[in-house]
Amino acid sequence: MNYDRILIRYGEISTKGRNRKKFVDKLRKSVRIALAPFPMIKIRAERDRMYVLVNGENVQEIIKSLKNIFGIQSLSPAIRVERDLVQMKEAALSLVKSLYKEGQTFKISPKRSDKSFELDTTGINHTFGGHILENIPGIKVDVKNPDINLKIEVLSEAIYMSCENILGAGGLPVGSSGKAMLMLSGGIDSPVAGYLTMKRGVEIEAVHFFSPPYTSERSKEKVIDLAKKLAEIFGSMKLHIVPFTAIQQSIKEQIPENYSMTTTRRFMLRITDEIRKKQEGLAIITGDNLGQVASQTLESMYAINDVTNTPILRPLLTMDKNDIIKIAKDIDTYDISIRPFEDCCTIFVPSSPKTKPKKEKVQHYESFFDFETLIQEAVENTEMLTIRPDSKEQPSEFEDLF
Repeated sequence: MNYDRILIRYGEISTKGRNRKKFVDKLRKSVRIALAPFPMIKIRAERDRMYVLVNGENVQEIIKSLKNIFGIQSLSPAIRVERDLVQMKEAALSLVKSLYKEGQTFKISPKRSDKSFELDTTGINHTFGGHILENIPGIKVDVKNPDINLKIEVLSEAIYMSCENILGAGGLPVGSSGKAMLMLSGGIDSPVAGYLTMKRGVEIEAVHFFSPPYTSERSKEKVIDLAKKLAEIFGSMKLHIVPFTAIQQSIKEQIPENYSMTTTRRFMLRITDEIRKKQEGLAIITGDNLGQVASQTLESMYAINDVTNTPILRPLLTMDKNDIIKIAKDIDTYDISIRPFEDCCTIFVPSSPKTKPKKEKVQHYESFFDFETLIQEAVENTEMLTIRPDSKEQPSEFEDLF
């Protein structure tokens, strides 16, 4: 079937009030970025839905790209037909024939927004249902659980028909809920945490702590590859590479071994918070999973959080590890995360880290050394990269699509 457009339904955006336009604009931007490889398409946004005019591009490839965009509840490849009964009947028949397999059932689902149309809802059902029954041998009607659901929407300017309802990613458009900094370690959890936060409309910038020569360039490449996967959702993402070697060496020398993990996490959080201020972010995202490791007990989180008043978002906090792995595989980050390269979280690991550290004790241990200078140097020497997916082009080249 030669579809000429794809209908996008907003889902949760439809519940918004006066600020709905802001959400629609963010979604349109996400759609434009995702469809950058299709130069012929046009995007038309309306209050309750959005249309992508295909203009000869590959419909299935476009749908594949749209399915991963946050803010889209569902989408349907559709055709536009003039308000002429003969044309409408032939279009409906062609649409059902293109999907029909022997023994399948169908139903008609009319939506008559334009009440001036010559047929009422019952008339649409009888006219188009009868035409299909007459011309497709063996097909039957099933109004409760049909194999093919032909949707006919009657508007004042034209008629729209579709048979498929493809689920989208749901959530809110990226950027509609502000910006936050993702602490991206290179493990399984943090990319999933970033993904789930983006699903709620948050634009993310990633922060990675790099400790050469203890961590190799290949571990850095691993994090860049993870960032590329996350960047596929929004077209690009900033990655901040923090030089962390001097701080980790000083922690090893100055802090008791069983408290070194707590201090390391505290300083990571402090540095991330300083970068957040520079980038005008509103929160910090971590891949913490309650009780998973020593630094992720409630007592550890209490002692670590002491260094900032910035909101800490932990979307994985109560999730089962198997559920996290499943999402990681779904978003194609799992195989990257398990590459066997050291990161700063796996070097200098104490043999018996404190699972219930005392905030007052860790503050006391840190007071004997001037860590502040090292922290400021790390912030000042942070390298910022703009990460884009390998297959995507610059979004600025497609401004003419609007």
